[in-house]
Amino acid sequence: MPRMINLGKVRNIGIMAHIDAGKTTLTERVLFFTGKSHKLGEVHDGKAQMDWMKQEQERGITITSAATTCYWKDHRINIIDTPGHVDFTVEVERSLRVLDGAIAIFCAVGGVEPQSEAVWRQSQKYNVPKIAFINKMDRIGADFFWVLKTIEDNLKANAIPMQIPIGAEDKFRGVIDLLEMKAYIYDDDSAGKNFHIEDIPADYLEEAKKYHHIMVEKAVELEDSLMEKYLESEDSITAEELIPAIRKGTIANKIVPVLCGAAFKNKGVRKLLDAINLYLPSPVDLPPVEGRDPDDTEKTVVRKPDDNEPFSALAFKVQTDPHMGKLIYFRVYSGYLKAGSYIYNATKGRRERVGRILQMHANEREIRPDIYAGDIAAAIGLDRTVTGDTLCDIDNQIILEAIEFPAPVIAISVKPQSRADKDKLSKALMRLAEEDPTFVVHVDHETNETILSGMGELHLEIIVDRLKREFKVEAEVGAPKVAYKETIIKESEATYKHVKQTGGHGQYAHVELVLAPGKPGEGFEFENSIHGGNIPREYIPSVEKGVIEAMQKGILAGFPVVDVKVELVDGSFHEVDSSEMAFKTAARECFKLAFRKSVPVLLEPYMSLEVTTPDEYMGSVVGHICSKRGKVLGMEAKAGSQIIAAEAPLGEMFGYVSTLRTLSSGRATYSMHFEKYVQVPMNIAEEIVEEKKKASAK
Repeated sequence: MPRMINLGKVRNIGIMAHIDAGKTTLTERVLFFTGKSHKLGEVHDGKAQMDWMKQEQERGITITSAATTCYWKDHRINIIDTPGHVDFTVEVERSLRVLDGAIAIFCAVGGVEPQSEAVWRQSQKYNVPKIAFINKMDRIGADFFWVLKTIEDNLKANAIPMQIPIGAEDKFRGVIDLLEMKAYIYDDDSAGKNFHIEDIPADYLEEAKKYHHIMVEKAVELEDSLMEKYLESEDSITAEELIPAIRKGTIANKIVPVLCGAAFKNKGVRKLLDAINLYLPSPVDLPPVEGRDPDDTEKTVVRKPDDNEPFSALAFKVQTDPHMGKLIYFRVYSGYLKAGSYIYNATKGRRERVGRILQMHANEREIRPDIYAGDIAAAIGLDRTVTGDTLCDIDNQIILEAIEFPAPVIAISVKPQSRADKDKLSKALMRLAEEDPTFVVHVDHETNETILSGMGELHLEIIVDRLKREFKVEAEVGAPKVAYKETIIKESEATYKHVKQTGGHGQYAHVELVLAPGKPGEGFEFENSIHGGNIPREYIPSVEKGVIEAMQKGILAGFPVVDVKVELVDGSFHEVDSSEMAFKTAARECFKLAFRKSVPVLLEPYMSLEVTTPDEYMGSVVGHICSKRGKVLGMEAKAGSQIIAAEAPLGEMFGYVSTLRTLSSGRATYSMHFEKYVQVPMNIAEEIVEEKKKASAK
C-alpha cells in the first residue's frame, strides 16, 4: 500500500508547558478544528480525550503522554500531549527525543514558570525547533508583552512576534497578524469558533507597525538575500519572502515564532495550526538520523528519512492495555514496516515479530497495514522491547542513541495484604516498571519489604492508585523514604586474599584495589592497571562484577554507592584453584575494606523549590524553608506576590503541599524538582545510619 501523504507534509510535534498552562485544552481544540472530534472535551469536566486515564480525569492533570493524529490543510500532524508536572518528566523526555518540533505554551498571566524552563531545557538538549503560544489571554492579569520579554530574558530565546493581541483579559477580542497586517476578530456569539478579518483598528496601528518592524528585522537577519533588499527598502519585503526565512530560522533553532490566543475560548487555535504547517519541520527538513553499527560501535551509520532506506525506528514508550496487552510506541526514522513482518531489536540482539500496527488517537486506535518513515505508531507483539530500544532491518542493523532517564529520589514500601495479592502485586509492578523507566522496584531482603522508587510523592501516589484500580491489588503502603546514596571523600588502598581449601579444588584469588572519589554525578568508573599478567585477562570482568555487587549495598547504612573510581592495581592467581567466582568474592571483600578507609559519607537529594506567595506570607514561608535546612537563593516581586527561589533537602520536604497551605491560608503555590545530590551534615547522617540499623534489626 503506497504512502498516503507526502513526507514533506508530515509534522511530528509535542505540546509542552508548565502544569496548568492549558496544554490539554489546546490539544482538544486542535482535535475539534481539524475534525478529529466533533465535541469539545474539557479538562475541568474530566472529559478531555487526551486525558483518558481515570487519575488524569479526577485530578485535571496529564500523567501520560497521549499520541494522536489529525489533518490540517492537507498536512498530517502527529501530536503528543506531554505532562506538565515535574514528577512525570520521563514522559516529556522520551517524547522530545522522537519529535521534530514542539509548541511551548505559556500562560499569559504566569509567564515563564519553573516547569516551562525545565521542559525548554529538555527540548534544547534534543535541539527541537519550537513555536511559542501565549495562552489564556482572556484571564485577569494577562500581559502578552511581559511574557514575550520573559521568554527572551529567562529562556534566552530569540523570540519573533508573529501576532500581537487586540485587548486583554475580558476585552481580548482577537489578534493582529503581523505578516498580513490584518486584524482577526473572534465572534463571541459563536464562542470564538467564527472570526472575521478586518483592517487594523486605528488605536493599534502604531503598535502593529512597531512589532511588524521587529519581526521583519529578525527574519531578514537569517537570509542574506533579504538583508540587501531590507537595507534598500523594508516595505518592499513581502509575506511570501518572509515565511521561508522564518521557517529556515525556526528549523535551525535560531528563532522562536510567538503567537497568542485563548484556547478555552477557541481564539487563536486555527492560526496556530497554520503556523505548525508553515514553520515547524517535516522529517525531511531535519538532518538524517545517526546511529552506531552493533558490530562496530566506533562506526557511525546514517539513515535518511526515506521509505526506500532500510527500516529503523526507536521505541519510546511502553503501555499496558487491558484488552490488547503490551503496546510499544515507536517512531519510524527510515524505511517502512508491514504488519506481521519480522524486525530486529538491535539493542537486545533479538528478532521479534510485529503482530499488529496501530495508529493511536489517545486511547482509541485504528489498525494500519503498514507504517512509513516519519510516522509515529504503536505495535503489538514486541514482547521483549522496552523504552529506548532500536528496531531495525535484520540485514541493515543500527543502534540509535538511547534515552537517558534521571534516577529516582524517593521510595515507599508496599506489603500485599494476602497471599493472592502477593502474586498480583509482583505481576502488576513488573508491568508498571516496563511502562515507566523512572519507576524502580526492588525487594529489601533484610526487611522483606518491596520498595518502590520514583521521582516524587505524586509519582508514587499515582502508581499506588493504579495498583489498586487497574490491577486490583490491596497493599499496605509505608511512609515515603528518601533515596540516600553513599560515597567517599578520600583515596585509599586495600588488598584481599580469598583462600578456601575444601575437598578437591580449593578457591584462590588475590586482588589489590585503589578507591578514589569520582566527580559528582559521574557514577562508577573501573580501571584495570595490571601489567604482566599477575591476574589473567579472563578474570578481570569478574573483579569488576564483584565491585559492582559490593556497591549495591554500601558499608555505612546499606545505601547504593555512587561516584567512585576503582582501580585494580595488583593481585595474583593460582593455576588450579583460581576461578571467576573466587575473584568476584575477593573483589567484593576488598572493596568493602577500602571503602571503610576512604571516609564514607551519605548523600541526599536536594530539590529546587520555587514558591509564589502573597507578600504578607513571605516571612513565614521563608522562615519555614530555612528551618528545614533549606537555602533561599533569591526573591522577585511580581504584582503583589513574591517568587522565592530556594533549595532544600527532600527528606525535610515531605508533605510540603499541606504545610504551605497552612502557612499561606491556601494562597501560595509551589513547584519542586530534583536538582542534585549533596553531602548530608555529619550529625544528621549519624541519625539516619542509626535509624537504618534499627529498621534492619527488626
